[in-house]
Amino acid sequence: MENEIRDAPVSGFDAAFTDAVDLGNKLADRDREADVWDIADGLLAGAIQYWLYSRQPCKDPRCTECLPVSTAEGRMAELQRLIKQLSEESEYYHSPNDSNVGRA
Repeated sequence: MENEIRDAPVSGFDAAFTDAVDLGNKLADRDREADVWDIADGLLAGAIQYWLYSRQPCKDPRCTECLPVSTAEGRMAELQRLIKQLSEESEYYHSPNDSNVGRA
């Protein structure tokens, strides 16, 4: 069973997610003086750049598939929706150190 999991094809999403986390860890390990917030901001900026590039509408102004991203405002709305969803699904969304966590 364990080999089946290892041999299972990795989706583009899973591969990109894993590679981005691995890259962040490698950059932080390479330079112990680096600010991990700067590394994370750089990774995010690159991811946003690629995401916006990938969501450019096609040349057909009547394309129903491109309609949600057919304007800059539409792309931003979709990006913000996706950021909210992915953030809330993250195991790091809540932190024990959040200022709104109850303390006994």
